[in-house]
Amino acid sequence: MMGKTIAEKILSNRSGTDARAGQIVVADIDYVMVNDVTGPIAFREYEKMGSGTMFRERMVLIPDHYVPNKDVASAEQAKEMRDFAKNHGIKNYFEIGKGGVCHQLMIEEGFAAPGRLIVGADSHTCTYGGINAFSTGIGSTEAAVAFSTGRLWFKVPETIKVELTGRFRKNIGGKDLIIKIITDIGVDGANYKAFEFHGDGVGNMCVSDRLTVSNMAIEAGGKAGIFPCDDLTKEYIRETVKGEYTPVSADPDADYCMTLKYDLSKLESMVAFPHLPSNGRAVKDTDVKIDQAYLGSCTNGRIEDMRRAAAIVKGRKVHPEVRFLVVPATQRVYRQMLDEGLMQIFMDAGAFISGPTCGACLGGYMGILAAGERSVSSTNRNFIGRMGDKNSEVYLTGPEVVAASAIAGRIVTPDQLEGC
Repeated sequence: MMGKTIAEKILSNRSGTDARAGQIVVADIDYVMVNDVTGPIAFREYEKMGSGTMFRERMVLIPDHYVPNKDVASAEQAKEMRDFAKNHGIKNYFEIGKGGVCHQLMIEEGFAAPGRLIVGADSHTCTYGGINAFSTGIGSTEAAVAFSTGRLWFKVPETIKVELTGRFRKNIGGKDLIIKIITDIGVDGANYKAFEFHGDGVGNMCVSDRLTVSNMAIEAGGKAGIFPCDDLTKEYIRETVKGEYTPVSADPDADYCMTLKYDLSKLESMVAFPHLPSNGRAVKDTDVKIDQAYLGSCTNGRIEDMRRAAAIVKGRKVHPEVRFLVVPATQRVYRQMLDEGLMQIFMDAGAFISGPTCGACLGGYMGILAAGERSVSSTNRNFIGRMGDKNSEVYLTGPEVVAASAIAGRIVTPDQLEGC
């Protein structure tokens, strides 16, 4: 019989069946995560079920989208989450000041790990595939079912094989790779499929870059984006992972619906033009004046991203007509920035630094764009009105280009910066 992909193996392990692409399975989940937007709906649905069962140890509650609260409505949402956690004795609740952006926190707190099946009521839950988990987004009602049963049904996805060779050149990274992939296959090119990454190039990618790639699998319609587990993976989670874990690798004779090939050494700095992540272009071929630069989010708010950006900003000043927002993904990243002197670098350059929040990324609050304004952003979506007025524009790129553009006042690569 034909071998299995990583997705098929994890869903087989968690369902106790011989799971194959196209089949429907009911599988035990390791963790279910909700945030302050999706959680309250799930809580109400759970209460309607009237079930006495609750898988508390598998539930993770993380307020991050509208916190610190921007208005009374968001305060009520956050309070509902806080009260639910208290009333049901849920230990995995991360109050503001102790947490941060949900997807980075899920990794830092050790919930995500190789071989695990994790769901979250947020579309970018696919991030954890960067460390060999099968993770995917669900709806709030499904989250309520997971609270009560610890299980969910899944359609086993077909898998796209992505073969990587080579090594990134300086100032090129995971964001450039995933924008290139999405540009090549389109925003629906991986509908209900999993990406699975292979080849020597994987070992040349740091885990942070892998997480960025997996994070944006959903932007091509993907159900998951999964990397193999190697020594870099194990070292990345060594001090934080909760419990034991079992890495999963694909069989040599696994069946794939498509194969994509990329030489990392040939990739260029990429930017996705409005209003789709698939509108990718080489940065060197663009000439776009900006009003705002945003560094952060679950895509590129890790300490590695902050270090890359700080190295470019150091000793320079933010362009006088640009607002540069720097938002670390979690309190841990914030503290690392302090300890490493990165805060000082950004402040000296004239950047605004915020505590961890999703606010600007989803156009919820902070950093909202006015009509006609343009922002270069390390986030994952640039749909119409995503970060503000429907007549504003968002250009997606990696942290190096965001930093260089904040200095230049237009979208440039770090190599182009000296001449600006």
